[in-house]
Amino acid sequence: MCHLARATDCILHLFHPPFYGVDKMCHRDKQGRHGHGLLEETVLTRARIMAGHPSVVLMALMCALAFGALALAGPWWVWMLVPLGIGAQLLNEYNLHRHVFHLRPPRKQWAFDLLYQAHYGHHDFPTNQALFFVPPWVALPMLAVNWALVWTVAWALGAAEPFWIATAIVPAGGVAMFLVYEWYHMTAHLTVPKSALARRVTRLHNQHHFRDFTKWFHVSPGGQIIDRAMGTHIDAETLKTQQRTAFIRTLGLSPDDPRLIAARARFAQKYGLSEGEIAQAARRAERLA
Repeated sequence: MCHLARATDCILHLFHPPFYGVDKMCHRDKQGRHGHGLLEETVLTRARIMAGHPSVVLMALMCALAFGALALAGPWWVWMLVPLGIGAQLLNEYNLHRHVFHLRPPRKQWAFDLLYQAHYGHHDFPTNQALFFVPPWVALPMLAVNWALVWTVAWALGAAEPFWIATAIVPAGGVAMFLVYEWYHMTAHLTVPKSALARRVTRLHNQHHFRDFTKWFHVSPGGQIIDRAMGTHIDAETLKTQQRTAFIRTLGLSPDDPRLIAARARFAQKYGLSEGEIAQAARRAERLA
C-alpha cells in the first residue's frame, strides 16, 4: 500500500511538476520492484509532452523521411557520415545557445520579444512546458540553412553525391541528435524518476539556470566536453565558492525592466501565464538579486 501511494504521488508530479530536479521519494524506490514500471510510465508521459509541440513533431518527421530516403535510395557509404551529423549538432547546440539565445538583451522591443519566445522566457519560467522546446521558426530555418551549407561545401569540393552527404549529416544524424537534446532538456525540467545519465544532465543544466547562466551551455549528454574546451564549465571547487549570478532568472535583467514586463504581458495568453505567476516571477527575481 505504501509503495502504491508513493507511485501515485510520483505520477501526479508529472502533470503538476514542482520547481525542478528529481523527486527524492520516487528515487528511494529506483532499485525496488516498482521502479522499472514507474520509469516506463514517465517515458510515455514525456513522449506525450514532446508530441504536443509542433517543432518536435516536424523535426521528427524530417528525420524519419531522411532515414527512409537513405535506406531506399542512398549510397551505402553515406551512412558512415551520420555520426558526423551527431557531432556537428552538438557544436550547433552549444553555439546557438551561447551566441544567439544568450545575446545581450536587445533595446528594440520586437527583437527582445523574439528572443523571449526563443529562450529568455524559458529562463523566466523554467517549468512552463510550452517554453521547453525550440520554436518551429528557429528549428526549421536552421535545418534548411545547415543542409544548404553542407550541400554547398560538398559540391564545391567535388564530392560525389552532395545531396546524400547533406541528407546524412543534417536531417538524419543532426536532427536525430537535436531530438535527443529536446528529450534531455525536457527531462531536466521535469520532476520525474530519472536514469543516472538524466540525473547528471539535470544537475549540470540546473547550474546553468540557477547558479550562472553564462556557464554550461550544453544540454545533450557528452556536450560537456565542449563547455570544458571553451571554458564555460563550472568546476567543483568553483561551485563551492561562487555566488549565484544576480537576477539569475531574468538573465541579468532588473525585474522592472520595461522590455521584460512588456514581453510577459504580451505572451501571457500564448504560454498560459496567469497574473499570479507573473507577479510571483517578478518577486522571485527581486529576491535573487
